[in-house]
Amino acid sequence: MNKITVHSGTAAPILRNNVDTDAIIPSREMKRVSRKGLGEGLFATWRYTLPGSREENPDFILNQPAYVGTSILLAGANFGCGSSREHAVWALRDYGIRVIIAPSFGSIFYSNCIRNGILPIELAEDTVNALAADVTQVPENNKLTIDLPQQRVIAATGSSYPFMINAAAKEMLIEGLDGIALTLQSVDKIDGFEQRDREQRPWIYL
Repeated sequence: MNKITVHSGTAAPILRNNVDTDAIIPSREMKRVSRKGLGEGLFATWRYTLPGSREENPDFILNQPAYVGTSILLAGANFGCGSSREHAVWALRDYGIRVIIAPSFGSIFYSNCIRNGILPIELAEDTVNALAADVTQVPENNKLTIDLPQQRVIAATGSSYPFMINAAAKEMLIEGLDGIALTLQSVDKIDGFEQRDREQRPWIYL
């Protein structure tokens, strides 16, 4: 999984509240047997003119030329609520999203982001709106920079906004660890426990 330390990119505001995982990727778009290609179905209901089509809706922000290559989303409150489908995060990641900034997130979605290399940042609604106002003026120039080690969002104007993140989640993103890789960091402890347990309870391993 790719690491995140300092990331700069074009930011697209999608400031609707309560964007659920079905809006992020509708169930009809979840027919692939792998994660690859799921980005094509990201925000499909808004992004395309008709269900199942690939005719782009020119009014949707990610289809506008200024937002080509967007890697940061500015979102509304409770982003990623609804079902626990991990496909929503996979679709965002496959599209190229590395950071999502919102006032709040669905709790399962937040955890899924961490475990799939996307940094979810919670900032006050007023701050998210101010960032959105800044980036929409000239999106390709007014990029945002996220410094994860220093836990700061930096606007093109130079304004800087601190954010909080759990230490374990921060380590996973900086080191590029998924759940399996995180567990493997403790393989010596796991092996040691198993060896002691075999000695103490040999009948369990018959």
